[in-house]
Amino acid sequence: MRATTLHAPHDIRVEEVPDAAVREPGDAVVRVLRACICGSDLWAYRGEIPRERGQRIGHEFLGVVEETGSEVSGVRPGDLVVAPFTWSDGVCEFCAEGLTTSCEHGGFWGGTPGSDGGQAEAVRVPYADGTLVTLPADAAGDDRLLTALLTLSDVLGTGHHAAVGAGVRLGATVAVVGDGAVGLCGVLAAKRLGAERIIALGRHTARTDLARTFGATDVVPERGDAAVAAVRELTGGRGAHAVIEAVGTEQSMATAVGIARPGGAVGWVGVPHGSGNGLNMETLFQNNIAVRGGVAPVRTYILELLPDVLDGTLDPSPVFDLTVGLDGVPDGYRAMDARTALKVLVKP
Repeated sequence: MRATTLHAPHDIRVEEVPDAAVREPGDAVVRVLRACICGSDLWAYRGEIPRERGQRIGHEFLGVVEETGSEVSGVRPGDLVVAPFTWSDGVCEFCAEGLTTSCEHGGFWGGTPGSDGGQAEAVRVPYADGTLVTLPADAAGDDRLLTALLTLSDVLGTGHHAAVGAGVRLGATVAVVGDGAVGLCGVLAAKRLGAERIIALGRHTARTDLARTFGATDVVPERGDAAVAAVRELTGGRGAHAVIEAVGTEQSMATAVGIARPGGAVGWVGVPHGSGNGLNMETLFQNNIAVRGGVAPVRTYILELLPDVLDGTLDPSPVFDLTVGLDGVPDGYRAMDARTALKVLVKP
């Protein structure tokens, strides 16, 4: 089969690799119908996250179960399924608490050496019963719905995790730092949770226009201190009750803390790259600002968000603005690296 492999910074290839196959009784093999490129994939692509030469890549996919091991009972061949970006056994102490990303037997597609990646024709799924979520079979014939369902594998659940961490509630004022796909899904999540005002921070017009479509009421294009001042002005000097941080840099975290209202919270899901000095502990202390978040346990959120995606209440599919086949994945990486694409959909 063909799969995407990373050999060196900016050296990404689609190559022939051994077929995905059942190795353990709890495994399933999923034929990939939809995958995508994540902004976090770019850190490995740019060489900022170490990878072994030839390591697989891609952690967002959905598809059809082709084969299952002898101990799999939750899915069967022919089922349409979505996979969260980590696999998990579903039964360990952390899974029982909903923190599937800390599963004692879990792993990250393409990030764990030797594992399959989602940007491929097929994927071997360990712990299939604890990992895969079945979808309505007829969704396979609806291209828009199938694309929207793909976001359950990561980006929609991650935006939701940020909103939950930030304490978004009915009537709240929410600010979203970051106009990438996660930030835009954070806008959707905040709207779903009842936010009255949603301030999107971003300077790319196509993205902030989409943020408005998703529910943003205001757009702030400034950065740094100017962004803090602009949000403060919009909120009568008080700041936002809830802040979604979806970038992960020192500046974005400092901005998030700076625009949080006393007693508010920052929901932090931006993959950290240089964000270690963005937290002013004195500001957090003096203003009773909480910081929550981290890697999103999207497997826990899928069942909550799935009905709203199926009935159209949530439609995150517009975050994909470029579609490629599997052979076009290297071009997709170049487009996202150059910021000429927001998020790339892959149709193997």
